[in-house]
Amino acid sequence: MIRYLYGDQLTKYPLLARTMFEDRADQFKTRLEWDVTVNKAGQERDAYDDLNPLYVIWETAQGTHGGSMRFLPTTGRTMVNEHFLDLTDGVPFQSPLIWECTRFCLSQNAEQGTAAALMLAGGEIMQGFGVKHFVGVFDARMVRIYNRIGAAPEVLSMQGEGRQSISVGLWEFSEAAQKQVARVSDVTLEASRGWFDAAFRDVVPQPDVSAA
Repeated sequence: MIRYLYGDQLTKYPLLARTMFEDRADQFKTRLEWDVTVNKAGQERDAYDDLNPLYVIWETAQGTHGGSMRFLPTTGRTMVNEHFLDLTDGVPFQSPLIWECTRFCLSQNAEQGTAAALMLAGGEIMQGFGVKHFVGVFDARMVRIYNRIGAAPEVLSMQGEGRQSISVGLWEFSEAAQKQVARVSDVTLEASRGWFDAAFRDVVPQPDVSAA
């Protein structure tokens, strides 16, 4: 099932949180060899985890992490604005209608359909919070994953070639894409909406669009 948890709620789910950060260390440091910091507990965390982001987490039947993403509004600090402006010609993303998605992580033991279930949950956030776009920076490996599940972003710019390339892209919501991702995930739209509603108790604050 999908869990929607803010950073300050992770202590309520210690096993889920611990295995998420451990899987992030395994994926980003061990397998992809990114320049990230892993603490003594074997967990990958960064400064953006301290900003009380919203995590979307696939929880396995055993209560462990199967996959996850991290969201922050671009009205505050984000990775794309602080580390990847070279990909945007120096123009930051700053809008209550755009959120950043980072740290897309899958456990090595992730069930088939987990990646698609996470993207389906992203669509729930867009609908529930009135978000128009997600922005994210991703590598060539993720392009294949996004295309396979039917959730490919609009690529705004790219640097590098082949497997070493990185891109910045925008995702938007469409009902056609939602239905396609639901089919790939093997999660019904009713179940997806139910998980979202259970997390936010049908009361979801809407962003201030007065400055948009």
